[in-house]
Amino acid sequence: MSIDERRAATPAPAARRSRIRRRPGKRTRVVLTVLLVLLVLPAVSYVRALTYPGNASFSVRSVEWVRDHGGSPVVDAVENWYYTRKAPSAAGAPQDSIDLSTPPPAAVHARRHATSSLPRVQLLGSTAPLAGEGVWTSVGVDHAMWQTWVRPDPRHLPVVAAAVLVPKGRMALHLAAGTREPVAGAASPARAEVPAAQRDRLAATFNSGFKLRDSHGGWQLGSTAAVRLVPGRASLVIDRSGGWRIGTWGQQVSMSADVLAVRQNLDLVVDHGRPVPGLGSNAGGRWGTAHTQFQYTWRSGLGVDRRGDLIYVAGRSMTLATFAQAMARLGVVTGMQMDMHPHMVIFNLVSHRSGGDVSMTRLLSSMDAPARRYLVPDQRDFLYLTVIGRPVPGAP
Repeated sequence: MSIDERRAATPAPAARRSRIRRRPGKRTRVVLTVLLVLLVLPAVSYVRALTYPGNASFSVRSVEWVRDHGGSPVVDAVENWYYTRKAPSAAGAPQDSIDLSTPPPAAVHARRHATSSLPRVQLLGSTAPLAGEGVWTSVGVDHAMWQTWVRPDPRHLPVVAAAVLVPKGRMALHLAAGTREPVAGAASPARAEVPAAQRDRLAATFNSGFKLRDSHGGWQLGSTAAVRLVPGRASLVIDRSGGWRIGTWGQQVSMSADVLAVRQNLDLVVDHGRPVPGLGSNAGGRWGTAHTQFQYTWRSGLGVDRRGDLIYVAGRSMTLATFAQAMARLGVVTGMQMDMHPHMVIFNLVSHRSGGDVSMTRLLSSMDAPARRYLVPDQRDFLYLTVIGRPVPGAP
């Protein structure tokens, strides 16, 4: 046997064989460690998202976590696929009802707000109006606000858009930061909920706009903007007395010493009493991501009428164009969209009880966000109204 043959036949030393076996093991451990880190870090992030302070449902927290980690295109695609296929029925009874408080005597009506000054609701000309449709009814604390509803879509008659009108000078409007919006830890006197000191004058609470990263705009409360204000964006402007204006930033509204808060959200959807052109194409993402304008979903908006009174509008199963048409039919002269989708659209009217407690009534029966939302810390920024002066005890 040759020397080479003997070497080939001779077993490798034990130490050498051990090294040969360990090399794959070390590589495996490294790979497993990397995989473990890649799995643990997202898991920790997700747990933090689920436990972050502020009211938000499990599903909302989960979807927002996916968006925050690069999943926005996937979420947008799923939402577009789902909501564009949820067209409402063409005919049938209204799919929603609104709470109608017993109107006060006619003399109180006249004293609160002259009925003749309320916007004339434009009903569908192709179908007979239903009982109460387009009729303004006084609601809320001291019956100081007005409420009505309309069917805005002749192709889908069950769809209902409801509105609450707030006469200027009767209420003060407030913007409050949430625990995560406009930015995590944003300073706000409200501390992500309606302050206890203002609850005896509370009249209503309602949603604000898109998350700031999706709003294409800014957010300011006090002297410093939490998110930089953007020229050209639709803007709700609140002055130091609680009064309001709505318009395009840098054109119809702008900064002054009297401005206390600004909330921007995309572009105007109603201008000069009409839906703005281009809503169907949404060129440049002026009103959200591509194709969101075609979704049949919950939508909300804020506008002002010809007198400057504030009008909140909300409803479900509406495309963006239908919603803008609803705002115009309900008397909005200048209007902006606010938040959209279930869980995000909520308007609560307040009733005061003896002992200082308050009860909340949703504007529309199918709104599914908690009625007492914003009476506890919430993740999203929001708006609320308080009575100027003191409400009548036990009102309404």
